[in-house]
Amino acid sequence: MSLREILTWPHSCLQAICEPVEVITPAIRSLAADMLDTMYAAPGRGLAAPQVGELLRLFVMDATWKEGDPSPVICINPDILDRGTEIVGADEGCLSIPGVMAHVERPTAVRMVWTDLEGMVHDQWLSGFHALCAQHELDHLDGIVTLDQVDEAQRAAILSAYEAQV
Repeated sequence: MSLREILTWPHSCLQAICEPVEVITPAIRSLAADMLDTMYAAPGRGLAAPQVGELLRLFVMDATWKEGDPSPVICINPDILDRGTEIVGADEGCLSIPGVMAHVERPTAVRMVWTDLEGMVHDQWLSGFHALCAQHELDHLDGIVTLDQVDEAQRAAILSAYEAQV
């Protein structure tokens, strides 16, 4: 496996809507492995394919590895089928917008369906940080970054802080 370059804002790949993965090929398996290596090295808890320049509906996440043993999840063609009613506001970081946080409001639970590398379909309710992480990564597949989830004043402040450091 190898580490991939993580693209940073405002790279055009971060604003693109990704194409579905049609077939799980050796190239897709290699991409997923590279993405996990890259995510852990960053160190992040999630990474979407467009963040490494691949416009495919694929993301990896490991919501708890920083607190314990790794438990990576590879999500191919994920989709949110339902959302819980409880909303929480939390500060989110993004490997593609390093060094800044955005206060984003999201449902604390989502029902998500995805395919894994073995072709098995998963339909599962995710809650807590797993749900927040999955929503963040799924946004990337639709060309949405945390900057798109905040009001204009917060966006301006985040961009100002981000541009001051790059």
